[in-house]
Amino acid sequence: MQQDAADLETQVLSWIRGNRPANFHETVLRLHMFQFRHSAPYRAFCRQSGVGERAESWRQIPCLPQDAFKHADLRSFPVEQTMKTFRTSGTTGEGFGQHHFRTLEIYEAAAREGWRRADMPAGPFLVIAPHPGEAPHSSLSHMLGALAPRKDFIAHGGVIDIERLRSIKEPVCLLGTALGFLNLFEVMDKQGLSLTLPAGSSAMETGGYKGSGRNISRTDLYAMFGERLGIGPDDIYNEYGMTELSSQFYARGPQGLHRGPFWARAVVTDPVTLEEVAEGETGILLIYDAANVGSVVGIRTQDLAVKRGDAFALLGRDPAALPRGCSRAADEWMSR
Repeated sequence: MQQDAADLETQVLSWIRGNRPANFHETVLRLHMFQFRHSAPYRAFCRQSGVGERAESWRQIPCLPQDAFKHADLRSFPVEQTMKTFRTSGTTGEGFGQHHFRTLEIYEAAAREGWRRADMPAGPFLVIAPHPGEAPHSSLSHMLGALAPRKDFIAHGGVIDIERLRSIKEPVCLLGTALGFLNLFEVMDKQGLSLTLPAGSSAMETGGYKGSGRNISRTDLYAMFGERLGIGPDDIYNEYGMTELSSQFYARGPQGLHRGPFWARAVVTDPVTLEEVAEGETGILLIYDAANVGSVVGIRTQDLAVKRGDAFALLGRDPAALPRGCSRAADEWMSR
């Protein structure tokens, strides 16, 4: 099984890096077969869903609910080969999800290639989030660490280095969570500080506000970037991702649509039938991520979205869902 896993990882990694042509349909069906054979919880879920080892199309592959990562050991390789485990945050009684990896090479390649192929800013970066060394179980921190070197992290111990921001002389891209940026803006307000970053500067924010007691629209948040930092709304990006995935989706501007890399697909579906909704309709978001080699390829998220062609307009978490996620863990770290 180890060799099978290594071969599949090599194939997917080469595909993501653009060194090997591949077909999404065939690759995802191969991943489903591999995971069906080697992950007992996934195999049981598939059988319960009426799907066997060989699916006829990638849309036939059942998407495992996010919450399953809290209750099942979802890995397609022996436990002793686990290199890394990322965790969602969790409150008392809620528990936390775990995403296990045999290798981080695919995860890091997906972060870098996904960023590049989405035509995101090339940097340099300043990161307002914990470094992976301070948050070893955070997938968000690890993703940011794959994009930016340690010296670009400016919130050590949860304290933002305002002087680093004030000393910027060239265009920069700020990376952080939405609540992390709100924290920055509050610090700036207390100090009576406003900055105009060099022309060409940009920002990428991620995460929502569930569990924080706040509810700020993306439009209002982006207006704050302009007021405090001089970054216009069209130079601000939103990242959609989660601990249970290995890939990210990006949108530009307050009304931007989210799109993912060629190795991932987002499908907006009816919450009962899981059939894809019509253009402009709202449903639950399903994600098929071929970079999830060692876990499960299909995830049923807890997020609502509107179908817009091959993209989606993110509405946010289902109101009935518990607050969770890698961004929430980073926000709790920032507010200590």
